[in-house]
Amino acid sequence: MHIELVTEKHISELTPLFDQYRVFYEQTSNLEAAKAFLTLRIKQNESVIFMAYEGEVAIGFTQLYTTFSSVSMRPFYVLNDLYVNAVYRKKGVGEALLNCAKKHCLEKGYKGLALETAPNNPAQHLYERLGWTKQSNLFYFWDAPKAS
Repeated sequence: MHIELVTEKHISELTPLFDQYRVFYEQTSNLEAAKAFLTLRIKQNESVIFMAYEGEVAIGFTQLYTTFSSVSMRPFYVLNDLYVNAVYRKKGVGEALLNCAKKHCLEKGYKGLALETAPNNPAQHLYERLGWTKQSNLFYFWDAPKAS
């Protein structure tokens, strides 16, 4: 297995994985919209994406978005997406992607990485084993009304 930083040349390989990830979270499959979304993120330098390969086959990815801490006055990444194709799970792919994200964060001199997960997500054990600490903060979100 090897991991590569995603550029525009990787979009066609990433798109099906990204679509599978969205379907996993109960969204409707839409390869065209997924490709457009990913292309825009890459072209506008709005995210950092790493993709894992087994040989020539794309098998997983993680996507990071930059944000900032006003208190520490430093940037940090939100690890927004982590997905491994079901066939390749429990083989260290997720761990390798998480470690790659941590290494990238260190190289950039960022404060750290944040992620949100469901209370019943079994990956919590992996996060904790890799040095992530569970925070006790409550997470709130406001949904803007959809335009009619």
